[in-house]
Amino acid sequence: MPTKLNGLHPQDWDESTPTTYVDPFDMFEPLCEKPLTRDAVDHPPHYNNNKIECIDYLEDSLGDGFDSYLEGNVKKYLHRWRYKAAPVEDLRKARWYLEKLIETTVKK
Repeated sequence: MPTKLNGLHPQDWDESTPTTYVDPFDMFEPLCEKPLTRDAVDHPPHYNNNKIECIDYLEDSLGDGFDSYLEGNVKKYLHRWRYKAAPVEDLRKARWYLEKLIETTVKK
């Protein structure tokens, strides 16, 4: 007999899985001391908890490898956007990383 998870057999799992997208913003906003912004692409709040934004830290610490990091993220988001609950968000993230790669290349 197959193992149950939360009282369900494997054949019942798909029917019990919610098909609607739950925005994480809506789940966590009530727990935050200050209001969140919905800027999940340009400046996600979870990437900006300290004095330096994560992307700036990565650029500083990776040096010449930063371009490869950006390129890898473009490829990652383009690879998986079709499989996400919010596909347009992943396409925007790919665009953001591509724009950042262009910006850093122009600086050089």
